[in-house]
Amino acid sequence: MMEGSLVALVTPMQPDGTLDLESLRRLIEFHLAEGTDGIVAVGTTGESATLDEDEHCEVIRLTIEQVGGRVPVIAGTGANSTTEAIALTREAKELGADACLLVTPYYNKPTQEGLYRHYRAVAEAVDIPQILYNVPGRTACDMLPDTVARLAGVPNIIGIKEATGKLDRVIEIQRLCGRDFLLYSGDDATAREFCLMGGHGVISVTANVAPRLMHELCVAARQGDRALAGDIDAKLEGLHRELFIESNPIPVKWALAEMGLIKTGIRLPLTWLSEGCHGAVRDAMRQAGAIQESHHA
Repeated sequence: MMEGSLVALVTPMQPDGTLDLESLRRLIEFHLAEGTDGIVAVGTTGESATLDEDEHCEVIRLTIEQVGGRVPVIAGTGANSTTEAIALTREAKELGADACLLVTPYYNKPTQEGLYRHYRAVAEAVDIPQILYNVPGRTACDMLPDTVARLAGVPNIIGIKEATGKLDRVIEIQRLCGRDFLLYSGDDATAREFCLMGGHGVISVTANVAPRLMHELCVAARQGDRALAGDIDAKLEGLHRELFIESNPIPVKWALAEMGLIKTGIRLPLTWLSEGCHGAVRDAMRQAGAIQESHHA
C-alpha cells in the first residue's frame, strides 16, 4: 500500500553537477533503515526540471534496483508536453516503477478541459497506476476538484498529490471521489491536519532530513491520535518552514550535505544555499534531532 510518509527524494550530484549515483544508493538505504514508507524519484525535489531524459530514467532505474521491492517506488514522469509525459511514463513502467506521479502541465496553463484530456491521454497510453499532482505555486495552473473527480473515473488514476495547502480540498475531493481515491499532501506544513482529515499520506520534502519522525507523524495522524501527531509535528515545524527559505530543493540539499549524506552538487539555475540562511536551517535540523546540539556557542 502506498500510504504514509513518501519521501520526495533529492537527486544527489557531484559538486560539478553530474549525477552521484553512489550517494543515491546510500540515501535510499538511509530511508529504508529510518522507516520511510515509499520513495518518489525525480519529482520537483529531485530536480526533474534540469535532468535530461536519459538521466531522469537512470535515476528511476537505479532507485528501483536499490529499493529491490522493499517499499513502493513512485516515478515522477510529468511534463508540460503530453507526448513527453507519455514517453517518460512508459519508460518508468518498463523500468518497474510501482506508480507514476504526474505534475500538472506547467508554463502553458491549460484549461480544466485540457488538464482532463492530458491526464486521460497518459492514463490510456500507459497501463500503470498514476497519481495526479497539483502544485499551483510551481505551475501557474490549479486543477480543481471537479476535474479531479472526472479523472478519478479513469481506472488507473488512483490518487492525487494536493500541494495547495488548502485543507478544504481534502473534504471536497473525498466527497467527489470517494474514500478509496488516494489523497497525498504535498505541503509538509499542513500534512498533519491533512492526514487527520483522512488523507492517506504525504509526499514530503521534510522526510529527506527527518524520515523517522515523518513516518511516525503519518502513523499517529492516520490513527487519529491528534495529541501524539501534534507533539511530533512540533519537532518538525522548523523544517517544514526553513526547507522553503529558498526554492526547494536548495535548502534540503544543503541540509543533507550537512548530515554527510550527499555532496554539494546542485544544477543551475538553482544555486547552493545562501550563507545567511544556514543558521535558520541548522536550527530547524537541531529541533528535529537531525543533527546534534553543538556544544560551542
